[in-house]
Parts: sequence; C-alpha cells; structure tokens
Amino acid sequence: SPPSSATSTGHFGKARHARPMLSLNNGFSPDDITDFVTRVRKFLSLADDALAEFVAEPKIDGLSVGLRYEAGRLVQAATRGDGAVGEDVTANIESVDAIPKTLLGTVPDILEVRGEVFMPREGFEKLNAAQRESGGKVFANPRNAAAGSLRQLDSKITAKRPLMFYAYSLGVVQPESFALPTAHLERLQLLGGWGLPLCPEIDTAEGGEGCLTYYNRILNVR
Repeated sequence: SPPSSATSTGHFGKARHARPMLSLNNGFSPDDITDFVTRVRKFLSLADDALAEFVAEPKIDGLSVGLRYEAGRLVQAATRGDGAVGEDVTANIESVDAIPKTLLGTVPDILEVRGEVFMPREGFEKLNAAQRESGGKVFANPRNAAAGSLRQLDSKITAKRPLMFYAYSLGVVQPESFALPTAHLERLQLLGGWGLPLCPEIDTAEGGEGCLTYYNRILNVR
C-alpha cells in the first residue's frame, strides 16, 4: 500500500516512506575515503586481491524526493523530511517536466525512485533576474530556490520554475521477484531505460584511489 498522507489547511500533507530515506555520510580527507573503502571491503568479505569498484557521481545540492510509481504511473511524491516521514508534494512534482509521469518498458508493479530535484545555475540566474524585476523574493542560492519552488502551495508557480531532476537510487520494488541487476551501475542504467534522467557525470572508480581521482576531476570542473 502507498505511504499514508493527510492534508492540513495551508500545509503539505505528510507521507510516510515505505523504506527510510537515509542521509549521506561525508568524507573530508583522503584518510576518510581510505577508511570507508576498508569498511566496505570488510563488510563484503573481499579477498586482498579482489577489486573494489565504486559508482561515483556528484552530490547535487537540491531537495531529495521519493517518487512512487504503480503500474508505471507516478502516483505519489514525497520529500525526504526526517527520513521516515516527508511532505507529500505530488501535485508539484507532477508539474516538473523533467520527471516522467509514465515509465517506459517493463517495470515493477510498485517502484520507488529516489533522486534530487534541483535548479541548474542558468535557470537560477534567470529566475532571480525575473524576481528582481517583479519585486519578488530573490533567492540566496540554487538550493534554496529549488526547495522554495518545490514547496509552493500553488503548483502553477512550481511549473514555471526551471527545476531539474536526477535519479540516484531505488527504494521499494515490488514484487520482490522482479529481476533487478545486482550492480548499482546497472540499476541506474535500468532507471535511465525507464525514462528517468540520470546525472551525465556518473562513472566508475576503482578503490579509494579511483574515488579520489574522480573527486579531484569533479572539483576541477566545478
């Protein structure tokens, strides 16, 4: 059954996540990455000569959401909230052109897609220029602009904002017998095949050194 929701006047209804939406941990130094890789290798019981391959992508600074599809059709969208309960923003998500309302191909009966709603810098600059001209609120940064746009009580306003979406993982998938790839990269590619946008900077990285190489490349691009 879908997450429960209730609406109160002037506020978004609440949506309970069928599976918790956890936050990311951070690494601030090469040693943090080395420790992380060591923990992963231990958890997976990898042999000393076995390759640890990671999927790497930029952390987009926006608003995390869970999209619930039933029979390939979008039926509910919720913000991460506290990880257990978020806000039901279905009407606003339906106005974001980048998010497919119907998926392509053969999909599970119930599918939860997790990803990030954000505002590209070019769109952010154009929005602020228009806000200044009209005497409206000027946003401090693209993250605030994305969050403010997605949490508009009037979805018509959200529809006019230049929002984008990248999928980054799966939540609940039913039936459990649905054949999903075991590798994370292949699961992302499956999401892309269903019509969900993916970050073009997704790549693989070998071990901690590969992760740090990817990090430095993205840092230079940034």
